[in-house]
Amino acid sequence: MKTEEVVKKLTSEIKKDAGLRESYKANIAMSFYNECVKNQVDDDLPLELLHKIANKAADNFLDNWCA
Repeated sequence: MKTEEVVKKLTSEIKKDAGLRESYKANIAMSFYNECVKNQVDDDLPLELLHKIANKAADNFLDNWCA
């Protein structure tokens, strides 16, 4: 299977399967969140707000990917 076909199949599955999308969202969001915490992006930023921002960023990424 070519890479292009695999990406199309994965995109299709993410669109159809809410659980799969949520799994990808969680992994993307936590990668973003962990990197921000590791690099002390803003020590005054409440971690709950950073968590919400990370989730929104992950949603935006997946929305763009699956558009």
